[in-house]
Amino acid sequence: MTRANDPPFTPPGPHPAPAHETRPLSTDAVIIQPVERINLTLSVGAVAASWWFVSPLFAASLGFGAFLEAINFRGLSQQSQLLFFGQIKTGGGWTGLYGLRFGLLVIGIGGGLALGADPIGLLLGLSLIIPTTLYVAWRHRPPIDPNAPALDAEDPEWDRWNAWLARETDEDADATLEDEA
Repeated sequence: MTRANDPPFTPPGPHPAPAHETRPLSTDAVIIQPVERINLTLSVGAVAASWWFVSPLFAASLGFGAFLEAINFRGLSQQSQLLFFGQIKTGGGWTGLYGLRFGLLVIGIGGGLALGADPIGLLLGLSLIIPTTLYVAWRHRPPIDPNAPALDAEDPEWDRWNAWLARETDEDADATLEDEA
């Protein structure tokens, strides 16, 4: 029996350093972007709804697909930031990371299917990032300026732009096409 004034029991052997001498392994915090938070919310809701309305196997497959696409999307966004901030210097680095991400994604999908995942649930889970990114892009669109001038419909610049090719038209090529017709 222990008494109230007895020191706490310490086992024999090496003891850890006192708390004031320890330091954390990493000071970097994981920052979850807004698109990832919304995606997580949508994924959890989809898994819960499919568990209730479809089946537990479908819900587990959907959850696994959502997990794979969340990891893939996080890798894509971090890889894009590295490229845009100049930390990936060449196209080979981008291509190598791209290949690594998709190789791991293929292994994850193949492993899930080999373990008996529902293919439709897995596909839906992998696709949940699409409505999330559309929603976030819509929410972060630039504000509409009600005082912006209207574009003149008779402006000759309209004829210089090819909307189908997303570039300016080549007047020589257009004249050649008109001559052939």
